[in-house]
Order: sequence, then C-alpha cells, then structure tokens
Amino acid sequence: MNAHIPPEPPDILAPGPDASPLRRTVYEVIFGHHTRRGRNFDLILIATILASVVAVVLESVASIAASYGGPLRAIEWGFTLVFTVEYVVRLWCVGKPLRYARSFFGLVDLLAVLPTWISLLLPGGQVLTVVRILRVLRVFRILKLAQYMGEAQVLAQALRASRFKITVFLFSVLNIVVIVGSLMYLVEGPERGFDSIPRGIYWGIVTLTTVGYGDIAPQTGVGQSIAAVLMIMGYGIIAVPTGIVTVELGRAAGAAGIVARVRTGHCDECGTDDHAEDALYCRRCGSPLSAPV
Repeated sequence: MNAHIPPEPPDILAPGPDASPLRRTVYEVIFGHHTRRGRNFDLILIATILASVVAVVLESVASIAASYGGPLRAIEWGFTLVFTVEYVVRLWCVGKPLRYARSFFGLVDLLAVLPTWISLLLPGGQVLTVVRILRVLRVFRILKLAQYMGEAQVLAQALRASRFKITVFLFSVLNIVVIVGSLMYLVEGPERGFDSIPRGIYWGIVTLTTVGYGDIAPQTGVGQSIAAVLMIMGYGIIAVPTGIVTVELGRAAGAAGIVARVRTGHCDECGTDDHAEDALYCRRCGSPLSAPV
C-alpha cells in the first residue's frame, strides 16, 4: 500500500478553457491549496470537520445525549448538508468529475456524507461519520508538510519488506495458540470455563499477548504451569516483529538516503563535531574545519 497521500493534480482536474469564470473561480477557491483563498477555505473546512466529529462523539455519550441529543443531532444534519453541498460543488467545478469522484480524496469526501443519509434507513449509522476525520489529511498540503511524507514512504517500504517474515511469525504464533488452547481445553475442561477449543485459543491469544483480561483462568496446577510458560514466551514473542521491522526500517532509510552522513571534522574555534560529510566550515561558528581524523 502506497504511503503517500494521492494528490489532486490541478492540471488534470482544472476546468477547461471554455468553463465559465464562476466555475474557474470556485475551483481556485476549493482546490487552490497554494492560494490564500484556497488555504483559508481548507482551514475553515478542517475546523468544520473537526467540529462535526466532536458532535458525533459527544452524541454517543449517554448522559450527554440524554440532555443535548436533539441539538447535537440537528448540528450533525447541518454539517452533513454543508458537506453534501460542498461535495456536489466540487464535482461541478472540476474538469473531470468522474476522475475526481474515483480519487482518494473524492472517495473520502463521499464517505463523509453517506453515513448520515444512510442513518435514515439504518438507525445508528450516523456514528460512521467519524470517517470524515480522514479529510483532515489535507492539512499536509495546506501547512506545506508534504515533504515529510518521504518518511512515511520509508516506513511503508520497511513494512512491505517485512511482510513475509511477519507472515511466518504470525503463522508460528497461530500454531502455538491452537496447540496451547487445545491443551487447556483438555486439562481444564468445561467446568473451569474452557468449554471449547476456540475458547481455549482465545485464552491463549490473550495470555500470549500479555493482555490478561482474566475472564477465564486455569485453576489446576498443570494448567497454571502451561499458563506460566506461555506468559514468559509472550515477552519474547512480542519483541520479534519489532526487531524485524526495525532492521528493514534501517535498510529502507539507508537506501532512501535519509541516514545522515557525518564527518568527523572538528572545529577548533567552538569545539563542535559531527558535521556533514562534505562540510568545509563549522555549522555553528563558520570557522574552517580540521581534517577528519
């Protein structure tokens, strides 16, 4: 999966030369991330998105919903109507509406308004409107943070390179919990809560991951011994995927040139070390650097 945010290229989405001035102006405001009006529009949009998500979250709290459920529901419908109109206007002002509708942000914009409308047929579906928080990803362009997405690509590359090792690791863990879960079903039995092998597997997963809900627990000496071994294994197993990804992350960062090159040159004036490999002058005081040792 690609880690960078798919762009909305203006040269592709922009309305044609025969478009009306109003349509071109609206496009510049909505999609003009490098213009003042465009940035202001997106900042207002992001604030509105966050406010709508807060309204949905508050409505899910029983005590708040009992007192303010009506106003919060009305506010949510108001936000939905605003976002619906905005989505339609986006489709109207772009040069290729279908292309935008199938783009990453086009799909997110659509998903931001669908749940509330679906709630008319499926009560409670409006809670899915929290997906509109994804629209805040536009802040990377608005605040000119896109240059930092290279680090995200390095992380994604490391995860892709680790996928086979992680798959083998997960398959091994699956074997362990299936075997241990079956043993616990045999040792403890239904009278102690282990009424099926799947129930034993569930207990094995909870124990191996050191979560320890405690809803079921072994009561016999043999069962407790198995549990103790599984708990100790859990500490070592948790570190395995971390080590795998860390190694691949180092390789990916080195390949991408993100690992900084360091020169051992020493500044005799201020004593600063660790300069860039090709540095001739001190990064702190500007004095000529000594030759590397």
